[in-house]
Amino acid sequence: MAVRLSRATLGQLGPSIRVPRYYADELSPGLVHIGVGNFHRAHQAAYLDELFECGLDRDWAIVGTGVRESDAEMGRDLAAQDFLTTVVTQEAQHSQARVTGAMIDFVPPGDSAAIIERLVDPRTRIVSLTVTEGGYYIDPATQAFDPGHPDIVADAADRLASPKTAFGLIAAGLLRRRAAGLPAFTVMSCDNLPGNGHVTVDAVAGLVDLVTPGDARWIRENVAFPNGMVDRITPATSERERKALRDDFGIDDSRPVFCEDFRQWVLEDNFPAGRPRLEEVGVQFVADVAPFELMKIRILNGGHAAIAYPAGLLDVHFVHDAMQDAQIARFLSALLDDEVIPVVPPVPDTDLADYKRTIERRFANPKIGDTIRRLCLDGSNRQPKFILPTLRDALQAGRPIDGLTLVSALWCRYCFGETESGQAIAPNDPSWARLNAQARRARLEPEAWLQMPDIYGNLPEDRRFREAFGRTLQRIWQSGTRASIDHYLASRSSP
Repeated sequence: MAVRLSRATLGQLGPSIRVPRYYADELSPGLVHIGVGNFHRAHQAAYLDELFECGLDRDWAIVGTGVRESDAEMGRDLAAQDFLTTVVTQEAQHSQARVTGAMIDFVPPGDSAAIIERLVDPRTRIVSLTVTEGGYYIDPATQAFDPGHPDIVADAADRLASPKTAFGLIAAGLLRRRAAGLPAFTVMSCDNLPGNGHVTVDAVAGLVDLVTPGDARWIRENVAFPNGMVDRITPATSERERKALRDDFGIDDSRPVFCEDFRQWVLEDNFPAGRPRLEEVGVQFVADVAPFELMKIRILNGGHAAIAYPAGLLDVHFVHDAMQDAQIARFLSALLDDEVIPVVPPVPDTDLADYKRTIERRFANPKIGDTIRRLCLDGSNRQPKFILPTLRDALQAGRPIDGLTLVSALWCRYCFGETESGQAIAPNDPSWARLNAQARRARLEPEAWLQMPDIYGNLPEDRRFREAFGRTLQRIWQSGTRASIDHYLASRSSP
């Protein structure tokens, strides 16, 4: 019978399972994290757990919180098991379970006063966040902060008295500390965004600018927002994973995390309020994160998009199954070689061809259980970050764009809402109704899909792209996904 996870039951777990050798009362809070979902607990919290295991920096324990209703349920479940999480790392030939204990408390979302009190606590020296790529109130076309978003307008109208957004909470905490004469905490984004530190300061200061512009200037001039690149494939947890944990490891955990063994975290070393010695457990501290994050976003995240939409249209469920499809795997490889890697600038101490091979191996990992639907999620936010910038650079350099255009056209076809076998595709984007309507128009009028300036910006003004998109989408509708990929691969090898 599986053992219910708690501090009291750690000694009952099997000998192969690594458990914390430190006690909760040996930890003190140093970091407040907003958004304690799977990725945070597989990545940042796991690094801190390893640091605490080394006997280092135990005054950097995590206090979690959130801004969504689902975060409240997460917090209750974690509190019921003493804020422990089982992290299961999986490779093709082995799996390893580790119980982590870097979190020591959770403040429920909606209790703005209690969250702000934690932010004002002098022991809080870093506030970090994982609120997803779509949670930063960015205009997709300009990639700039959108001060007109209703959530931002509401926090500004309330003058940050009881903020509901992560950025309103951070701003209120910083301003309270300033008024009390306390040093500012560092704000650290752990989301998958290019220049995530710059994006975060734009959101925090942009919100404050609507209330008190002088305070916004103070934030820009006095608060550190280091950029960082994060990477670890971490699917959503379902009953499938909870059952596997019970059956394979004898642990009953409401919120386990299953992820790949690979991980990477690259950070700008800009922490004036201090930081944990994460370099001791593998974090890279560098002067400039930009080359690393551009590599990851364009090759890994762009690669995910490349396999997601053809696989979704062909009724493939798991990512590793898509990689077992020789045609999809060949399309990914050709696209990365011909159109993506050539416009990725050099990365220190990194061979991009080796990085590509690592990505392909990671995608093919059968143990992860990552789903194609997850990769297809939120294309209206992800395409402008992961595909379209590469396409712009390729156009500017006069390089091939047929593969990137095919990815964008396959996304359009996916948003039609029906796979090639006639199966309905459930809504999979916050803007699904609009995307579906545009995709249905585009079946007969391809340029209709490009008439979304918040996504495509001025790209449709480029005749080469516009005409290539039209041809490609028509081919998909006339001949199907496989024939369209075959056409791309054949044209690539033609003299």
